[in-house]
Amino acid sequence: MSMHPQQAVSSSLYSIYGKLSNQPRSYEKKSLYKFGRVLGAGTYGIVKAATVIETGEQVAIKIILKKNVKGHETMVQDELDLLRLLDHPHVVGFRDWFESKDKYYIATQLATGGELFDRIVERGKYTEKDAVATVSEILEAVDYLHSKNIVHRDLKPENLLYLTPENNSTLVLADFGIAKMLENGNEVLTTMAGSFGYAAPEVLMRTGHGKPCDIWSLGIITYTILCGYIPFRSETVNEFLIEVRENGVIFHEKYWRDISKGAKEFILAMLQINPDKRYTSKELLRHQWISGETATTKDLLPVIKEGFNARSKLIHAIESIRLANRLRALDLEEDDEDMPSFSSSYEYTSNSSSTSGTLDVPKTDSTKRRSSFGSKGNAAMVFQEVVRAATRVSSASKENGSNEE
Repeated sequence: MSMHPQQAVSSSLYSIYGKLSNQPRSYEKKSLYKFGRVLGAGTYGIVKAATVIETGEQVAIKIILKKNVKGHETMVQDELDLLRLLDHPHVVGFRDWFESKDKYYIATQLATGGELFDRIVERGKYTEKDAVATVSEILEAVDYLHSKNIVHRDLKPENLLYLTPENNSTLVLADFGIAKMLENGNEVLTTMAGSFGYAAPEVLMRTGHGKPCDIWSLGIITYTILCGYIPFRSETVNEFLIEVRENGVIFHEKYWRDISKGAKEFILAMLQINPDKRYTSKELLRHQWISGETATTKDLLPVIKEGFNARSKLIHAIESIRLANRLRALDLEEDDEDMPSFSSSYEYTSNSSSTSGTLDVPKTDSTKRRSSFGSKGNAAMVFQEVVRAATRVSSASKENGSNEE
């Protein structure tokens, strides 16, 4: 296939510039993309939208400052090695990578269809059968990863995205920044990982974790998309562990009376405090509920919306603040073409602080929202910023009155 004239000229200029400035050979690939707006920012760099000039494909490109990962460069290579292995319709696709003297660039699919919870709320009707279809897609992705001895370690709704806004869009699993490839299926990991609220007990206790930690997270997600709230709501690790041990999973009659026994059994098979007793992804795929045979057709959306809407407002407000803080923390130079100068586009305005719509659910000692944990100073969190930034920042801008360029 012949190269577009503009692309050929640009590539030639990058080649000449690269040689004169001692850039790595792969730097020429930068000419293949037209960079767009900032989508998000993390501890070590930013995510920008970009277009592949030759094909017009929209991609997300992580731009990682080398100085920020000095001493941990193998983390970049580890993620690249992992991403290259992945090829599944429900896993976000890797496209390419290149580097300059001071940055790494990683290109992946750009998911623009919104997060899982947001799409559920936008529907006119949502039934248990719809939930089966959703969970099936996630489970297929998890089973694919586990078949390759890969543990995602950060399964949560924010990492489940639709590729396009179309109703029939594919749901994909994103953010492999803290995913690990096990040397064998029984290898035990001990580093803190994931997000509080979705992380398994053994992760929080640091007693060693592996594939079962993803199953626990999937259990939390399944519970939540069926009723609109999370099963465990303690705000500290110790309170959470006590709640799990003493109370277990509770299906409150008011919100679960129209949901099948099969759904509850499916959830309980995943939310076993002992990881050895949890179902594997293969066993879950054979569970009767996942076939849809026992699922009800009652519209669950009115109840679900109460919890989702309150959660969504808070999450998007937090994301807007985090984006501004992360960009400032990176201390980026304004004349760097890859990095943004600061403007009102990234400032948070507190005009949507309402968190109305909280569910009247039997409470534990606390009902505060959970946040990510274990990220500061942790090299394993190098790639916490991911493709999902596109729809999250867009939604945050609408909620908070930002005027994004």
